[in-house]
Amino acid sequence: MHFVISCKDKPEHLSVRMDNRADHVAYLKTHTDKIVAAGPTLGEAPDQMTGSVLIMEFDTLQEAEFWAENDPYAKAGLFSSVTITPWKKVFPA
Repeated sequence: MHFVISCKDKPEHLSVRMDNRADHVAYLKTHTDKIVAAGPTLGEAPDQMTGSVLIMEFDTLQEAEFWAENDPYAKAGLFSSVTITPWKKVFPA
């Protein structure tokens, strides 16, 4: 089952994002088999990261929650909110 993991950064936390980026990317690389798509959300400027959106495949919501809780960004306190929503892919088929 696919899940959309949507994370919003806390205001003024770009330094937390940048300080933990290498660990976050390494964490993603250990789960590439589960990633459908992943990347940061942006503000008005293309280099202004404001959060993260990931579409991932897990068997259960609990697995998605466990994965999200163990993301180095989450452990570093970067996010003001994280939502996990089941998602159904329709296009492209």
